[in-house]
Amino acid sequence: MKILVANLGSTSFKYRLFELPGQGGSGSGTEAVERELARGGVERIGAPESRVYAQAGGQSLEAVQAVPDHAVALQAALEQLTGAGGPLKSIDEVAAIGFKAVHGGRVGGVVRVTGDVLSAMEEMAAVAPAHNPPYVQAMRLLQEKLPKVPLVAAFETGFHATIPERNGLYAVPTEWVEKYHVRRFGFHGASHRFVATRLMEKLPKRPLRAISCHLGGSSSVCWIADGKSVGTSMGMSPQSGLPQNNRAGDCDPFVLLHMQKATGRSFEDLLGELSNRSGLAGMSGTSGDMRDLEEAAAAGNRRAQVAIDVFVASIRHWIGAGLVELGGLDALAFAGGIGENSPLTRAAVCRGLADLGIELDETANLSTAHRTVPGGGERQIGSTRSRVQIWVIPTNEELIVARQARDLLVQERGA
Repeated sequence: MKILVANLGSTSFKYRLFELPGQGGSGSGTEAVERELARGGVERIGAPESRVYAQAGGQSLEAVQAVPDHAVALQAALEQLTGAGGPLKSIDEVAAIGFKAVHGGRVGGVVRVTGDVLSAMEEMAAVAPAHNPPYVQAMRLLQEKLPKVPLVAAFETGFHATIPERNGLYAVPTEWVEKYHVRRFGFHGASHRFVATRLMEKLPKRPLRAISCHLGGSSSVCWIADGKSVGTSMGMSPQSGLPQNNRAGDCDPFVLLHMQKATGRSFEDLLGELSNRSGLAGMSGTSGDMRDLEEAAAAGNRRAQVAIDVFVASIRHWIGAGLVELGGLDALAFAGGIGENSPLTRAAVCRGLADLGIELDETANLSTAHRTVPGGGERQIGSTRSRVQIWVIPTNEELIVARQARDLLVQERGA
């Protein structure tokens, strides 16, 4: 069964084409018979120069061109897959197109894309302004262009449906929760689910207490008990939790009232600054990319170093809260662009935690030897003295979504 997965970020578009066995639950350990047929995408969408890339059948292409929006990126992907040398003769070979959808509010889990699902996503567009509008646009475009291909939305919030109320509710009036869906939804569900699945496969201990740190342009920490989410740093919106690339993360809401009165600026203008010109970029004056931050800090840029310190302190705050919630810790995992590729961030997060059983192997943490070994990115980096296993796990959100889309189709056929 061929499943195409579309993963839309605020300024990026990634796709992967998988061939999966026709049955088997998500995370069922069937990697040996799962194949990735192609991958590609676009980075820096909307910039004067976007990076377009694709890999299929041992061939690769890369180009720099203007890609103004996600609709153009999606059209380019379809042409890559079905063009000369592409893995598909026709898009009709695809059993479904799965979307790593972000926020459905009243709709969650894994569902067929319908008019009601799109309406639910539009209801939450103000909460997820960088994600929901491009997803809705892409879904509508595909419904129009490919009416015979099932579209499946696998919402990031679904993995966090197991969070107990004590960790999922804000101290707001009950009407806000019941009528307006104000609660801690949590995001990066596909990534945290992948990490949880890998840890459950690798560590025999039960119960298994784990913390997953998805660190990248957008970051979150998740507390996991026996493969299920019991708490997460992100709340009702992806703007919350840890400081993000250009989003503030957690911030006292009365800051907006104070700034509105002090500056005379509108609420919408201030909220836009918190959502687009804050975070690591706003604090440091750099792009907000951790590679740029580390380079600037090494050159003596104090603002860059402070931004890194605030980011690390927030991660440690959520790890500490997770240790208390879980009653201890068996595994700590790093995923995402920063989690996988920044040994300085991993070292800073783990520094001074030996008394809590968390101790890095400095050589393993700094080693780049894994990059020359196929599949070598996944590895342990804890010392022999560390009671907690420390892992780097390159996440595979697209594979999780492909499995979920496949499972929904199989369930529908068996119903």
